[in-house]
Amino acid sequence: MKTIISGTGSIVPSTVAKNSDFHHFRFFTENQEQIENPSSEITAKFQEITGIKERRYADGNKTASDLGYAAAKLAIEDSGINPEDLDLIIFAHNFGDVQNHTIQTDILPSLASRVKHKLKIKNPNCIAFDTLFGCPGWIQGVIQAHTYFKAGEAQKALIIGGETLSRVLDTHDRDSMIFSDGAGACILESLKTDESGVLSTATMSHTYDEAYYLYLGKSNFPESDPRIRYIKMHGRKVYEYALKNVPNAMKMCLDKAGAEIKDVKKVFIHQANEKLDLGVIKRFYRLYGIKEVPKNIMPMSVHKYGNSSVATVPTLFDEVRKGRLENHNIQKGDLVVFASVGAGMNINAICYRV
Repeated sequence: MKTIISGTGSIVPSTVAKNSDFHHFRFFTENQEQIENPSSEITAKFQEITGIKERRYADGNKTASDLGYAAAKLAIEDSGINPEDLDLIIFAHNFGDVQNHTIQTDILPSLASRVKHKLKIKNPNCIAFDTLFGCPGWIQGVIQAHTYFKAGEAQKALIIGGETLSRVLDTHDRDSMIFSDGAGACILESLKTDESGVLSTATMSHTYDEAYYLYLGKSNFPESDPRIRYIKMHGRKVYEYALKNVPNAMKMCLDKAGAEIKDVKKVFIHQANEKLDLGVIKRFYRLYGIKEVPKNIMPMSVHKYGNSSVATVPTLFDEVRKGRLENHNIQKGDLVVFASVGAGMNINAICYRV
């Protein structure tokens, strides 16, 4: 029995926020000191480092569970399964259904339960729950379902990654330009086949020093309400952590699968920022003594979508799988690697035969 992806779907919000839209913002340091450089200069430097030119924000009346539900419907239609046959619905997110113009987190009921309700699934044996694992949450949801399958406790699962990070951003913090909104989903099935499926997985959590690399903190703006908290990160530490550890996790996963690096056709890495992802893929290949990374091995969407956290990998995979990303496609039998890093401390990877 193998865990296969039988359907995918993704939702990219229509509201586009370009870097030029931040030119009227006033940016401050974490010490609440105003940055004197013009905002246009700050955004230009930001684009140079991250590769992000624009990002997508959800409409005001849409929540993370709304986006997740829409992506789930597309994945279900793509797979052709009956939703009543689902054994699991796992929704990966970090902040729940944050209402527009607030930073209040709403996770009661769970987002997975909300999606099950919207799908009108009556089957009580379809278990719906959320997972909080930072940006690698969707991949971790796939790993969790795969484990259920191996234990014989489930045969069909819906895995969703959805987020509206635009609603927990401090607009006076330069890092706010990284994040965006979106959702991606897939249907997993446990089927008897020798041709495709999950070959291996790897997961790590480093919390001794890294637990608070990402955290909720007060605004950088001096006159802000100190009781209100926004997403914050120690960017340099997160960058160095990812660069050091993600390639090792990817190699661990590939070696566990008994596969060779030359057989990898695509690597779907969490879309954090271009410079980081390029550094990770280069170090991954150097672990095998390869100095030149194969052309078109790593699809990228961060330039136009930004970092939508748990949604980046499933959205990227859906677009490549359906031929919507220029110069990228996958065929049956191709070996691909999924990899992600997030929350400043979590890493995972999956080796998958299409």
